[in-house]
Amino acid sequence: MTPAQLVGQDASHLSEVLIGIRSFEVHREVKADLLALEQSARQAGFEFHIASGYRSFERQLAIWNNKMSGVRPILDLHSQPLATEHLSESEKVFAILRWSALPGASRHHWGTDFDLYAHNLLPEGTAIALEPWEYLSGHQTPFYQWLLEHAQQWGFFFPYAQDLGGVSPEPWHLSHKLTAHQCLQLTDPKILQSTLEQTEILGRKTILSELDTLYTQFIANICQ
Repeated sequence: MTPAQLVGQDASHLSEVLIGIRSFEVHREVKADLLALEQSARQAGFEFHIASGYRSFERQLAIWNNKMSGVRPILDLHSQPLATEHLSESEKVFAILRWSALPGASRHHWGTDFDLYAHNLLPEGTAIALEPWEYLSGHQTPFYQWLLEHAQQWGFFFPYAQDLGGVSPEPWHLSHKLTAHQCLQLTDPKILQSTLEQTEILGRKTILSELDTLYTQFIANICQ
């Protein structure tokens, strides 16, 4: 993986795959295992859908800047909008990182990570919200329990299974362990600094001054 691929600015490591009726870009080393997982889930009665797969740097940057500018809400630990008018820039940065990755540091850049749901478990007329209650006590619970039991057979795991003080728990987020681990090992603060220094990212001064802390708390800090 090149630095540009790691930060989501080069998609040449990806391959197209059809999941359901939609095409997605995934890491070439992950494609076969993802298709096997999908087939197994469908055999178990779940309509395996991806809410979010590969995400480019520019897409992650748009999400970040919209939250920093107030176009999109910044959520608290209970998925409720925060009153941000009295928050410092640093407080906004740390609050955003609980739910949204720093551009250049999203695991979705690698094509190894996926936000999943079972479409046939959605209540009629609703869309997936990717909120913890849906998976822990709501309509996605049977699918989540199935993934907990079976996903590791194809090399997948939940990097945000528990709250380690970094990214909030995401029971919908599945990662291809071997390939994603290789990508994480190649990602370091220097690569991120070089990328962000050339980017119109809101909060850049705070991000760069605290990048080592952000890396340790929100990027490297995952469940094994």
